[in-house]
Amino acid sequence: MVPVSALAAWGVLCGVALGLGLWSMLAVLPRLSRPRLADRVAPYLVDLSEEARALTARRAVHPLPLVGALVQPALGGLRRGISRALGGGETIVLRLRQAGATLSVDDFRAQQLLWGAFGFAAGLAIAIVAGSTRSVPTVAQGALPIVLGACGFAARDWCLKRAARARLRRIAAEFPTVVEFLTLSLSAGEGILDAIRRVARVSSGELARELSGVIADVAVGIPIATALTRVADGIRLPMLTRCIEAITASLERGTPLAEVLRAQAADARAESKRDLLESAGKKEVAMMVPLVFLILPTTVLFAIYPGVFVLQSGF
Repeated sequence: MVPVSALAAWGVLCGVALGLGLWSMLAVLPRLSRPRLADRVAPYLVDLSEEARALTARRAVHPLPLVGALVQPALGGLRRGISRALGGGETIVLRLRQAGATLSVDDFRAQQLLWGAFGFAAGLAIAIVAGSTRSVPTVAQGALPIVLGACGFAARDWCLKRAARARLRRIAAEFPTVVEFLTLSLSAGEGILDAIRRVARVSSGELARELSGVIADVAVGIPIATALTRVADGIRLPMLTRCIEAITASLERGTPLAEVLRAQAADARAESKRDLLESAGKKEVAMMVPLVFLILPTTVLFAIYPGVFVLQSGF
């Protein structure tokens, strides 16, 4: 029979969880009130005012408004402390940009803390279950939550690296085709800005989204060379960087862009072929492992075992 104190503790815990859940649901309900004058005027000033863009920007709703408001000061200090201790803010900014994420460094650190907390909680639960069976040493039980918490913290960084590498591979795969489209548009008599606008409008993919960002920057008054250089500095893909450097040099010197882009597309195709051959060579070496350690011993066993069996049986 379960003691009354344990039942009361579980009742209090479930009541607190229910209260937090209901409060959080009420907090995210839309407010039925008249919009302020600033909110009504902001859509008409988006192209001129940073404050108007901030007002009209889409905001993410915190999943637990009450808990978030309570622990936000402590989490903010913890995020800043972890950022100062670990460093690498520029690297995280670069990886977030390469992954196409809209998170800030503080948001990413907060996610790392959340993943670490989940890992710690999972390790604590496993340690409690293992402690009830008394089959795991006490030192291992105490170290398990810390280890899983550190693994959760590092797993978020690993996921970001993987997302950045995957997006860079997609951009590299799209690059020759996009550059060839730009070459066709330039050969048809369009300017570089019109060619980029056309390719960004009719294409889909990661590189087309980056070109759409270039068009948006040019629309607000940023020079096209500066907008392209920002993309190269944010992505840091060698073939894209070389292409943008060639485009900016052609714009400064007045040389024909179509021939430059055609040469860049040919170089990208050749580089893709070299990467494919290199990957095939690595996979060929990796295929030797199952061949030598699995298929070959099995073949030899099937070839030799019947003879050995016949010799042992005396036939």
